[in-house]
Amino acid sequence: MSPSIEPLRIAVLCPHFAPDTAPTGEVITRIVAELAALGHELHVVTALPWYREHRIEQGWQGRAVRREATPWGSITRVNPFPGDDKRNLVRRAAGFAGFSALAGLSSLRGGRVDAVIAMSPPLTMGLTGWGTHLVRRGPLVFNIQDVFPDAAVETGAITNRRIIGLARWLERVSYHRAAAITVLSDDLRDNVAAKMRPTRRDRVHVIPNFVDTEFIQPADRMTGLRTELGIGTEPVVLYAGNVGFSQSLEMVVDAARDVPQATFLINGDGAARASLEQRAAGLPNVRFSGYQPRLRVPEVLATGDVHLVPLKQGLGRVSVPSKTYSILAAGRPVLAAIDPDTEVPRMLAASGGGLAVPPDDPAAFVTALRQLLAEPAAAAAMGAAGREWVLGAASPRAVAIAYEQLVRSLGSPRRRSAFGSASR
Repeated sequence: MSPSIEPLRIAVLCPHFAPDTAPTGEVITRIVAELAALGHELHVVTALPWYREHRIEQGWQGRAVRREATPWGSITRVNPFPGDDKRNLVRRAAGFAGFSALAGLSSLRGGRVDAVIAMSPPLTMGLTGWGTHLVRRGPLVFNIQDVFPDAAVETGAITNRRIIGLARWLERVSYHRAAAITVLSDDLRDNVAAKMRPTRRDRVHVIPNFVDTEFIQPADRMTGLRTELGIGTEPVVLYAGNVGFSQSLEMVVDAARDVPQATFLINGDGAARASLEQRAAGLPNVRFSGYQPRLRVPEVLATGDVHLVPLKQGLGRVSVPSKTYSILAAGRPVLAAIDPDTEVPRMLAASGGGLAVPPDDPAAFVTALRQLLAEPAAAAAMGAAGREWVLGAASPRAVAIAYEQLVRSLGSPRRRSAFGSASR
């Protein structure tokens, strides 16, 4: 940063932060680190670590609020009110509301800031960020990783019209109280802008997530994880991520019957895992493994010869699987089953890093998978092309600078107040 440019003071409200293992937590942790490296002061309010087991992790229990000073500011962690059953939507909603309220109260101390960055989901963080803005005066930047409730409605996870109506109302209220909204793709920008007044649609900005290309690099396919799971030298078709109902993982399990020469590895946990394990009973080439520690992410990615990004029909415009960037960084080809003309197919077309087929089309999915497995040299070339593309398109520093520039463009009541005081 130029010495003549005054550093920013930013409050960050997010549901996960290191050492929590959620993908969105890894994203915001690195953005904070990059902003700190640019010389800015940041004060994070987040949840106590809980994502891996959906309960507060060992060593973090006993206190509802924990605060710590850091070289770049502070971290305040509050109880996330977790629930073990992700399918209990009422329980999850209550937990999100409780966390958002406690995070909001904890975010009010500390004086004026230049901006408040609040991350969703949960959608309730929009109002939490707005409340923080009212007290600490910095304009609200609402960061949307997934558009809720669209995805839940598309998958049938929410069918109650009153709940859907309430969520839609909360969505509109949150959007219109933000000075700026950041989304991950043009599709999400169109989705969000369509729900806003025409005069406010220019508040929606596209800032993609990033991938740490130094941490994730191409590596030998014969990993320790293969050994632990009893997998040999055969090709591995890998899905790594949340094992939920938004992903077409039933199609993946069924494909294993048609492609017996490969081992299918589903690495992760979630609400759909138990039913998938039942569906895969009797299939010797389907394996399941739980979430791995963050330090093993490059190893997990290296284990797969072909990586899958399957998303059910209708979700390609409301969710951008950020794992795609990590797969490309690992130098592995991607097979995406997702709505055409959405962000991931466009990314694969631009990079040459894989193939995309329509969602929930088993025949097209198996045909493309067989093609990638039958032509390992061509698949490896796709992986190398994807790696080269992501090196130039999604670096952590570039994303942090985009947020810095957005915050400066909004102006700062804190700076205006200081200037006014100095001029009197």
